[in-house]
Amino acid sequence: RPGPGPRYDTFFTMKRLIERSRSVGEVLRWVTQNPGKVSASHYPIALHKLGQLLQQQPGPPVLEQPEFHVLCQAIVSGCAKFDNFSIVNCLYAAAALGLPGESPLVRVLEDESRSRLGRFNQKDRTWGTELAPVTVSCFAGPAEWLPRKAENLTPYTMALIAKYVARHRLREPRFLLKRGEQLDSKVIQKLVFPFSRMNYRPSNHGELFPKLEAILEQKAGSSPLATVNILMSMFQLSHFPQTVLHQVFSPGFISNVMSSPYALIVRRYLSLLDAAVELEFREYSGPRLDPRYRVLMFEHALTADEANRKYSYKGLVAEALRQLVGEECYRQDEVLPPGYCTDFLLWINRSGTVLPLSRVPAASRAPPAPSPVTMSL
Repeated sequence: RPGPGPRYDTFFTMKRLIERSRSVGEVLRWVTQNPGKVSASHYPIALHKLGQLLQQQPGPPVLEQPEFHVLCQAIVSGCAKFDNFSIVNCLYAAAALGLPGESPLVRVLEDESRSRLGRFNQKDRTWGTELAPVTVSCFAGPAEWLPRKAENLTPYTMALIAKYVARHRLREPRFLLKRGEQLDSKVIQKLVFPFSRMNYRPSNHGELFPKLEAILEQKAGSSPLATVNILMSMFQLSHFPQTVLHQVFSPGFISNVMSSPYALIVRRYLSLLDAAVELEFREYSGPRLDPRYRVLMFEHALTADEANRKYSYKGLVAEALRQLVGEECYRQDEVLPPGYCTDFLLWINRSGTVLPLSRVPAASRAPPAPSPVTMSL
């Protein structure tokens, strides 16, 4: 949202220039050399873009660059005029950059957010008073910070941290569900998901899994899909909660599922869970999913093309390439003359350097490759 400052068209022009910048220096120049065209809402965009670029092209520490200090000083000076949305986003972007909690920028933003607490809506209140120091601390040292503070985190913040942990494959076995009884199933599934995604059975599983079982026994029916997702995560970690399985396969639970708007998707997951019980938990002797409610995950045997099209890892590969070489250095689903279909196309010279595809002449993309090598994946 533009807010006070430059007019509408100027705001979006500057926003596009920042977002399309290809280097840290370019972002800093746009923001620091055009003070009359920069509004409060541009600052979090600039900080966020800096974080993206630093991931893609590591270089000199941004904190030591004079232009970055000018940017920070501009935020510090104008912070009192920012709207809540801009302050919250600046805090989050500063955390993503790894700025220390004692830095002047973070301190001023936190002080300003606390002074506005009464005017913040509920979501802003969570971000402004708790998320900034939480996120900064987690970037600095989650292993030391989380075990001491887990009891005081809101469910929203806990879920956000869990998402970050899963994305970056961090393993912190001391992160417990200290307030599990107060959380709903949808939040719990986000907290459990990182462990199953990484196939990581935490060292404190003897304490963690019984707590999860006790919570699920109480809340299994509140969100059937979340409950089944949690069970599947536990199965992936070789833990089989027999009491909860009895409850999930009971007529009451099934009836609840059938009357929900998500009946088909939950039935698919229940069918998958039932198959997992058959394969992984052979000693289980309790109720199972009634055959009437079983749903085929696949209507027929998939051909290789169908399987690749529906269930490939292209999304994961694309995200990895985006972070490793940048969006300008690869193309997805490119068709090359005379008709070669490629999943990913990269242009690599003889020394092994990945080159931006914008520099490659169109005629050079056709096989056979010239001096630089075109790599098709």
